[in-house]
Amino acid sequence: MLDFKALAFPGKHQPVFAPHGVVATSQPLAAQAGLDILRRGGNAVDAAVATAAALTVVEPASTGLGGDAFALVWDGERLHGLNGSGRAPATLTSDVVRARGHESMPDRGWLAVTIPGAPAAWRDLHARFGRLPFAELFTSAIGYAEDGYPVSPIANWHWRFAVEQVHAELRGPEYDAFAALFAPGGRAPRVGETWRSPEMARSLRLVAASAADAFYHGEIAEAIAHFAARSGGTITAEDLARHTSTWVAPISTTYRGFEVWEMPPNGQGLAALIALNILEGFDLARHPRESVASYHPQIEAMKLAFADAERYIGDPEHAAAPTEGLLAKSYAARRRALIGERALDPVPGNPARGDTAYLCAADADGMMVSFIQSTYSSFGSHVVVPGTGIVLQNRGSGFTLEAGHANELAPGKRPFHTIIPAFLTRDDQAIGPFGVMGGHMQPQGHVQVVVNTVDYALDPQAALDAPRWSWWGERFTKYEPGVDSAIVEGLAARGHEVEVDPEVDWAGRGQIIWRLPGGGYVAGSDPRGDGQAAGY
Repeated sequence: MLDFKALAFPGKHQPVFAPHGVVATSQPLAAQAGLDILRRGGNAVDAAVATAAALTVVEPASTGLGGDAFALVWDGERLHGLNGSGRAPATLTSDVVRARGHESMPDRGWLAVTIPGAPAAWRDLHARFGRLPFAELFTSAIGYAEDGYPVSPIANWHWRFAVEQVHAELRGPEYDAFAALFAPGGRAPRVGETWRSPEMARSLRLVAASAADAFYHGEIAEAIAHFAARSGGTITAEDLARHTSTWVAPISTTYRGFEVWEMPPNGQGLAALIALNILEGFDLARHPRESVASYHPQIEAMKLAFADAERYIGDPEHAAAPTEGLLAKSYAARRRALIGERALDPVPGNPARGDTAYLCAADADGMMVSFIQSTYSSFGSHVVVPGTGIVLQNRGSGFTLEAGHANELAPGKRPFHTIIPAFLTRDDQAIGPFGVMGGHMQPQGHVQVVVNTVDYALDPQAALDAPRWSWWGERFTKYEPGVDSAIVEGLAARGHEVEVDPEVDWAGRGQIIWRLPGGGYVAGSDPRGDGQAAGY
């Protein structure tokens, strides 16, 4: 198991230790919703669904009923994966996008909307693993939507940015219902101000009572299809009715005796595994964590991993990535040989062929869940279906129009996905779930969490507290203010383009739960968010 050598110190954020169960996520009210389910006899999957439902209300800029979801579930013996991402509508083609005046996929509006998968993912997880009645898992979410709750600071930051910087520039009938729902009175709610949505509460009740059937075959489906038909959308009732989640085999690699698990494509978790394979050939622990010698190979490995991910990842039902070749240790050795003392410009290799909300939960029986859901950008497409309280995701913006690319837009196809849950095991025994939010930061955050845990023996909270770096393209990198200036200067001397950025958003927000050898759990929640690790 894990041997923590660098526990948090007095005055720092402390990890949470709990004997029975833990829920950790980016908003305390949602964490408490999941913890309440555990206390009432629910298992980790029940708690995860309750937490996920509550997050759609208390972090509406990040996630919602109109988004997608992915999950990894440790059932006590083995790991299961659920891909809850939606597909492009049957009539959405590259020609349609170009005919509407776009040379690349737009970020907002109907052309960016794919079929929402989160409600079906909740249903399918619960149907296979849940213990309490499905409808009982929505009590907290419905209550917060109906009666309201005071908006928390980081949720407000995302909310306000989306309203003031993004929505203010959007024009069209598909956006007409947005302001009344998310900017009542012409502005985003302030920190501590109560926000509520009876419309959202009603949609949650319909999903709860029908086990999501209302979303894909009933009243909600009809509302989405009718609104699309009259405001320029391509989604039809048939598109919604055809949606299915997909149970998949998780993918993994070994890293210094541990197994790191990710979801297979169409998610970008493969990038984290490629980077860890490359890093395994560097003795990071011989250098201080806060040093140029530690940062440089991590950044370079991540660059190479992203170059491959962006080239090869798409919907495996349409263009299977050469996953086995990309994860081969021999391929990692060839890629590792490209890393020198200077920053490089990454290009894809040639392998052999063969705004988001994260949560994790663990129960007293050893079941653990790594779960992530999102509407992608803040408030997704900004398309709000009137009368439902539902904003639709903009995952379609993840497609490319490049002919022949693995991720080229096609009807019925799932786009390249940024949201990725992760899991750590050793010797076929569960250590626990972890995740970091934030678009392309997610695999980078996963790599840094694993390095902090395995190479530097940090406890979960310390692993999340540690300052972060992020690669953004070519040689450009960002660093949090907590990174020592000597490290930033040292990396610049090696050819990295560097920027110290104090914004909270780019570095992501994460959560971790590790199982303790003697029983119980230790958990952490990222101080970059409003979140909480709550145990009992």
